[in-house]
Amino acid sequence: MRRLLLFLFTLSYFAPLFAQPKHPFTFEDMMSLKRVEEPVPSPDGKWVLFAAVDVNLAANTKTPHIWIVPLAGGQEREIISDQDADRPRWAPDGKRFAFISNKEGGSQIWIADFDGTAGAVTGVHKLTSIATEAGGELWSPDGKNILFTSDVYPECTGSEAEACNAKKLDEVAKSKVKALIFDHLLYRHWNAYKKGMRTHLLVVPADNCVGTAASAVPRGGAEQSDGGAKESRASLDRTAGGGCPYVSPRDLTPGDYDAPVFSLGGQDDYAFSPDGQEICYTSNHDKVEAISTNNDLWIVPVHVGADASSAQVLAQTRNITADNPASDSTPLYSPDGKYIAYRAQQRPGYESDRFRLMLYDRKTGEKRNLTENFDHWVGSFGWAGPHEIDLTAEDEGESPIYYVVPEACPDGCYPIKVMDGFNDDLATGENRIVGVTAKAMSERVVFSRMSLGAPTEIFVAEPGTYSVGLDRIRAALTGESKEPMPNDAMARPRQLTHLNDSVLFQVSMSPLESFWFPGANVDKIQGFLVKPPNFDPSKKYPVKFLIHGGPQGAWGDDWSYRWNPELFAANGYVVVMINFHGSTGYGQKFIDAINGDWGGAPFEDLMKGLDYAEQHYPFIDKARECALGASYGGYMADWILGHTDRFKCIVSHDGQFNTTSTWGTTEELWFQEWELKGTPYTNRAMYDKWSPHLSAANFKTPTLVVHSQLDYRLDVSEGFQLFTTLQRMGVPSKMLYFPDEGHWVLKPQNSQLWWKTVNDWVDEWVGK
Repeated sequence: MRRLLLFLFTLSYFAPLFAQPKHPFTFEDMMSLKRVEEPVPSPDGKWVLFAAVDVNLAANTKTPHIWIVPLAGGQEREIISDQDADRPRWAPDGKRFAFISNKEGGSQIWIADFDGTAGAVTGVHKLTSIATEAGGELWSPDGKNILFTSDVYPECTGSEAEACNAKKLDEVAKSKVKALIFDHLLYRHWNAYKKGMRTHLLVVPADNCVGTAASAVPRGGAEQSDGGAKESRASLDRTAGGGCPYVSPRDLTPGDYDAPVFSLGGQDDYAFSPDGQEICYTSNHDKVEAISTNNDLWIVPVHVGADASSAQVLAQTRNITADNPASDSTPLYSPDGKYIAYRAQQRPGYESDRFRLMLYDRKTGEKRNLTENFDHWVGSFGWAGPHEIDLTAEDEGESPIYYVVPEACPDGCYPIKVMDGFNDDLATGENRIVGVTAKAMSERVVFSRMSLGAPTEIFVAEPGTYSVGLDRIRAALTGESKEPMPNDAMARPRQLTHLNDSVLFQVSMSPLESFWFPGANVDKIQGFLVKPPNFDPSKKYPVKFLIHGGPQGAWGDDWSYRWNPELFAANGYVVVMINFHGSTGYGQKFIDAINGDWGGAPFEDLMKGLDYAEQHYPFIDKARECALGASYGGYMADWILGHTDRFKCIVSHDGQFNTTSTWGTTEELWFQEWELKGTPYTNRAMYDKWSPHLSAANFKTPTLVVHSQLDYRLDVSEGFQLFTTLQRMGVPSKMLYFPDEGHWVLKPQNSQLWWKTVNDWVDEWVGK
């Protein structure tokens, strides 16, 4: 009877959810979603840690908290909620994990004690408290040390480095002069000026007493005098209660270089060896960084003396990829320490060359290209066993998981696709060095997964049927067999987390529809379409024509908070997207086709793709279409503005209006100089040929310009030039300017204004 009453109560509780009709997706819905980050399996294989970001629109904040879910399945739980907590990383024994928090001012490393039976945190304490802050923490395999990143002054070295950095930061904070002096390029990057600092890798004992002695650690406080360095060192030598000494972090990558290199996300560009005796990291030592993509892999012993000078540390540092003038990055040691796997490109100066999976033999120094026979970019990857690797790679709007066994194909592998869908963040490698057998590692991979209609959640790949047999698997790896594996033959996905089900259940969304058409050079081009909610095929709908950035990017079955096709469609529009020449996921030749042809084949693809959609989808109202793009998409919006009048309106976000002025104001010069084949002074004809500003006499279409002050990839002056030109030409125009954003609009209330302004502009000129 009690079970029956409980069932009836549960049914009555959830009945309203099932009964109420779904509503179109709204901005408020999107802000209420939890933004799930990368999964981190526990060493014993029982738990998965992850961070999830909560957005508070009213407070204009984004706050990460740490959650846990049983790997076997069960309810996920928030286990650190009373402070911001990000990037959890297990200690090798599984009894603790580290995380990043700003709770006491500035980003620092904290340690949480963990009860593995209850799956609960029993206490937390702060590990670091340094003036230059800490991030990107990583445990050594023996659990004795923690590696982390910090932006430091390269001239501060040796045992006095921490005090020196604190003193310099204090001087900058107190100075009335905010001027900067530059003597080399790449003086600013993405959305910040370098200010004489470099990202370095530091190491600190995991049982350091800095958390309890935090008040003794200098933070650039006012108590420092002219003898600040000496006074700071004295404070660092104090001990906490119980006589536990504080040990200063040691800089393992000194010098006037970023080590690791700048990254917008993805895998770490550094890793511990399984024995914990060395680290491998990515750094670029070329003289002119602004024109170089020559990231190299460097190795340094962990136990370099604390008082060693920069020269002494660098003398023990070894470059293992000096023979490759292009980029080498994301090193990851094999569990047995025999190899280092990493990603590499072959053409220097080209950031969109194919990313290959390489294998470095630590004993012989031999390097092997594992994916020379695989015409896709290798994305995230991880060791799934002693000598097995899982990887992701974009493919026609998806990001499947592939499988490679290097020793089974000495002449180069043909990775086997084991999982369709859009996947990322493969949780293998350093998080599974101890406590899990090779067989268990090869059978279970935890990963993140998304789609156009659902943001990231965490999944686990479980063994498939294996009915194809090992001989066929080996034949596929070596290329002897081209026959694709049946679905679920190698693995099948199981969803672990459901943090956003309650929101998504109430929302009406349409699935992504794919179509193909002959584009420029009669090449097959893929396009996508999203219908509005409550779609009626007998009606005519206006179109939002979205143009992706990159240009070496792609639309696909993935989720976005900045350019979300479902949200664009939600207020009664059909959304059309084209993966034009230059898009990723269709082979390197297709990507390279855009080099030196920015307004050529890509523009033709876009126009032919829209023609195809108009002809094959009778519900499209071709008299009511608006083109919208950001970054390269903004460039193409500007190009469209001068080369066709078919659109009723245009939205140009962070576009490149004048190719010559862009070259003079961007930070990563290698991009402009590769794509337009030189500088404006060595190849003026190319810059002029593809510069939208030279077609300004043709501008007629009402245009919304969006640009931000902190965008150093495409300087805000590009947006100002476009808006000034539109106004002087008498073209209906408006500009949305953000003084506190970079290339991406990220702050919640800024994002809210962006979506409202963009959608209102389209509604004004196209109408619903």
